Amino acid sequence: MKLDLIPIINQAVVCGALCATLTSSAADPRTNSWFTAFSGKYARSFTNAAAQTAGNAATTWGNGSQTQAAPAYCGVQEVYSSANWVYFRTTGLAGQTMGAWAAGFPNLPANQKVLYRIPRTNLITVPVTKSLTGLGAIGYFVDGVAMFDSRDGFVWTGSAESGSGTGYWNRDAFVNEGATFDPSYAHQEQTGTYHYHANPIALRYLMGDHVNYNAAARTYAEATNGVAKHSPLLGWVRDGFPVYGPYGYFISNNAASGVRRMISGYVLRNGQLGTDNLTNTLRTNLPAWAQRLYGLNSAGPADISTYPIGRYMEDKSFLADLTNSATGQKFVQGVDFDLDENNGRWCVTPEFPNGTYAYFVSMTSNGIPTFPYNIGRAFYGFPTGAVVSAVTETVVTNFLGGPNLTPWLDAPKVNSGSVTLTWSAAEGGTYMVQSTTNFSAWTINSTNVAAVLNTASFTTNTLDNWRFYRVARTGLANYDGGSGASGGATYPVPGGSVSRASVTNITLSITLSGPPSPPAGAPITSVTLGSLTATGAAISYLTQGTVLATFNLQSFSATGPQTVVVTFQNGPPPYTFNGGFTINP
Repeated sequence: MKLDLIPIINQAVVCGALCATLTSSAADPRTNSWFTAFSGKYARSFTNAAAQTAGNAATTWGNGSQTQAAPAYCGVQEVYSSANWVYFRTTGLAGQTMGAWAAGFPNLPANQKVLYRIPRTNLITVPVTKSLTGLGAIGYFVDGVAMFDSRDGFVWTGSAESGSGTGYWNRDAFVNEGATFDPSYAHQEQTGTYHYHANPIALRYLMGDHVNYNAAARTYAEATNGVAKHSPLLGWVRDGFPVYGPYGYFISNNAASGVRRMISGYVLRNGQLGTDNLTNTLRTNLPAWAQRLYGLNSAGPADISTYPIGRYMEDKSFLADLTNSATGQKFVQGVDFDLDENNGRWCVTPEFPNGTYAYFVSMTSNGIPTFPYNIGRAFYGFPTGAVVSAVTETVVTNFLGGPNLTPWLDAPKVNSGSVTLTWSAAEGGTYMVQSTTNFSAWTINSTNVAAVLNTASFTTNTLDNWRFYRVARTGLANYDGGSGASGGATYPVPGGSVSRASVTNITLSITLSGPPSPPAGAPITSVTLGSLTATGAAISYLTQGTVLATFNLQSFSATGPQTVVVTFQNGPPPYTFNGGFTINP
């Protein structure tokens, strides 16, 4: 038996689009480094320890004040790019199962529906005056999860700690909030923004970094064997520079020099390595790096017993400001430590063989996150990346996932006449399988094949020597951010058009003409768009004279002007719009 597979869009179009994408984006990891393997899968959460122990992950959850009432897809759903910007849309929900969090922790994650952009071009000049990081997202990891800085938002006001987030002695989030992190080292604030302050260990595991996963306990830990490769690119900061895991090349400009853990330049102010000992000085001064950034000096809490050393970011010194007692000279980056004041360095990486500035995750030799974790208190470059309300310029589409995911058939498996097809799918979707031996007549092998997570499969028995298969999505369950029935924009009839390669579901708004239209709510038998038919719940007639009809736009649907026909159950005669809507390739 010989089999061929026809994907959701024309094979020639697949090749042309793929080749064009690779050519245009291969030189820029900002467009192709996104971790989208789970974009067609619902986000899941362990809402408590018992659920984590039992492995009972939920796709919806709530605690009385925060509710994820409908499933939401994982992470990055769309990526677009222009000459100067990369745009991405994300739910902010991770691909790994989130949670559980400490008992009593009041917050649960929620779909953030964020459209964000980062600058695409590298720096020509480095800003002399650095911009401080702010509260909230300072960038995003490649799985679409928010990156927060090293603070927890509480500061010393001079007499007490306040949650204002504005001050010169900032509480360290990992030290003070670490107990509220889930096994992925993440949690969420009151708006439900799931985020990392420190080492994104679950993402590192999913991307093949030096991390082990304990399937029984559902926890992560740094691997103890030797490090074999450079850490993956994990995220993008607002200034357009990448964040890598903790392992980089031994020599910054030599990819053949081996790999090792990158050493942070920050040390605790406890008298080691030439630091002042806060037990004795009682926080009378900010460290030199903070004085440079803040432009002033300020005293912190002197009560070391109530506010122990290490509680604040400013309880750390930067080695380049200290004298090495062994040499009598200042400690030197690249000799005594690897990462600069912003927690990065100029270096070559697998994605940037000609060099880039890059931030690195900081941790100790035993895998414990250490200050400043992902980036320092300020950005290295210009932090022009931000949330935007819409894409307002001409862009290239680099990726569409989730509800817009294009199914791709894997190689079939044949066993004694049984053929098993497996394809990528959007969770909540149902799919139709068809086959042909001559391309003139197609046989429906199965309808309503349900996706399981982000894949679907079908097994058939056949005695044909030749058979070609194709798969199309026929339905999609409602999800947070859209209706599986309507699935996107509404297009007018007559006169509307759409590219079948850009959407899956379309809704036509059909303005009736001719005889007086039936009253609102009159029953409709069907609406057809060329060879496609909408019936039942896919049709709405709530406003007299306007019919809404939703269609699943299949890859093999005919292109060109299509006739639209609306048929009411009890007259008048069908409304026919010759060439009323155009489907483009």
